[in-house]
Order: sequence, then C-alpha cells, then structure tokens
Amino acid sequence: MSLLSKFNVALILVFSLALIPAGWVSHALLQRSARTQVIQNARIMMETAMAMRGYTIKQIKPLLDSRLKEQFLPQTVPAYSATEVFNYLRQSNPEYTYKEATLNPSNPRDRAVDWEADVITQFKKEPGLTEIIGQRQTVEGPSLFLSHPIRITDPRCLSCHRTPEEAPASLVKFYGPSNGFGWKLNEVVGAQIVSVPTSIPVSMANQAFRTLLGSLAGVFLFTLLVLNLLLRYSVTRPLTRLAALADQVSHGEMDAPDLEVKGSDEVARLGGAFNRMRISLKKALAMLDES
Repeated sequence: MSLLSKFNVALILVFSLALIPAGWVSHALLQRSARTQVIQNARIMMETAMAMRGYTIKQIKPLLDSRLKEQFLPQTVPAYSATEVFNYLRQSNPEYTYKEATLNPSNPRDRAVDWEADVITQFKKEPGLTEIIGQRQTVEGPSLFLSHPIRITDPRCLSCHRTPEEAPASLVKFYGPSNGFGWKLNEVVGAQIVSVPTSIPVSMANQAFRTLLGSLAGVFLFTLLVLNLLLRYSVTRPLTRLAALADQVSHGEMDAPDLEVKGSDEVARLGGAFNRMRISLKKALAMLDES
C-alpha cells in the first residue's frame, strides 16, 4: 500500500470514529431544538387565539349584544371566535390542532375528553400553574401538546354562564338550559390546548441532521482532496523521484542527473542530502579507481 493510500485510510478512519459521537450529540441537540421550535410555534398560535378572545369580548360582543335578545350569534362567544380563527390558520399549518376544552361547555364541540379533563383538573389543583407541556399517544401516533388554563377573570363572561335565567334567552334556546352554566369568577373552567404530532419535530430534526451530515461529508471530501493534492506534489512525488534516483545509483549509474530540490522543508532537505551523498560517493569511487 502506498504512503498516500495509508494516509487516506488513516484519515477516513479518524473521521469516522470522530463522527459517531459527534453525530449522536448533534442528533440529540437537533431533536431538542426542533421540539423547542414546535412548542414556540404552538405558543405563538396560542397567543393568537388569546388575542382573538380578547378582541371578541371587547369589540365584537358589545356591538352584537342588542341582537342576542332575538337571535343568538356564536360569533360573540370568545371560544367560538378563537377556534374559528385557528381553523383558518390550519389551512397553512394543518398539522396543528386547537381546542378550548371545557368541563361544562355551552357548545358540545368544546366538551373535554378524558385526557383533556385530566389537564384541566391539574390546572384546578395548582392555581399557580400557567402552562403544561406533555405528550400523549393517539391513533396516529405520539402527539405533543401545549396547554394554558381558561380562567374566568372578566365578569362579562358570566353574563352567559352564571345561570340560565340570567343568560340571553336566545343562547338558552340555541344550546339548552343544561350546559355551560354555574361558572364562577376566577374559576378554571377549561384549557386551551394546541396539539401537534411528534413526527413533525422528529422530521424537522432528521432533515437538519441529514443536511448536517451532508455538509460534513462535503467538507471532509474537499479537505481530503486538497490534502491529497498537497501530499502528492510536496511529499509523494519528490519521494518517488528520490527512490528512482536511489535505484539508479544502486545499479552504479553515477551519471544520473541531480534531484531537483525546491523549498526548505524536510523532503527538500532529504533530497539535498541525497544529492550530496551521491556526489561524495561518486568522488570516493573515482579515488578508488585512481589508486
């Protein structure tokens, strides 16, 4: 095996051994980063829903309150508005889902299922808890969720949820008198929940990891090519010429031309030393012939 081949094998081996732990650490960091990014996106969507709730309470509902006596308009309900806006948002982000899960909702679509009820119960038990991030198993696979509590802090919300007698007649007629009542001020009645399949951050991390590996491989191949060219012209090529000249001298060809020496590195000094040795050997043989 040539010197250049040995160098290539050694370099490839070192790169491969270094790539294993580096790849493992990078993959773990990319997975964590992708998960953080997905959660941050969910927070932004959650804030959008909260903004829509506030807009509905402060600007939409007052404009339509006069019509509630004759016709119930779901657009005046903050939860309805936030959910509808999120559904429009899902047209460009279909992997995200949003629900305002409530233990005792007026709208049946907002009723909490078992795991959502557990999240709401946890918010009820820990009043200082403002966010829960978790993972659950679904039919489609693992799903990551972000949840915030729905706490009644605005007395205006109770106008529709304290008792059927106090609520607008059109609302009671629309949803019935059995659901969505009995709410109290500062009570946690539900939770906003944004869900996304864990396959999304995993896919993002894997794509970033493949890009990283491809970049590293490209840099390594470029470095290997440059080093090969450098070694070929500064080491192996001069050594090959030196070996050929040494072979000629060993066969008694003392008239072979001197090895051309350029530079001042170790290979150049070796070539110069060989030239001097050949000249000295030639003179010594000439003196022996004269004697």
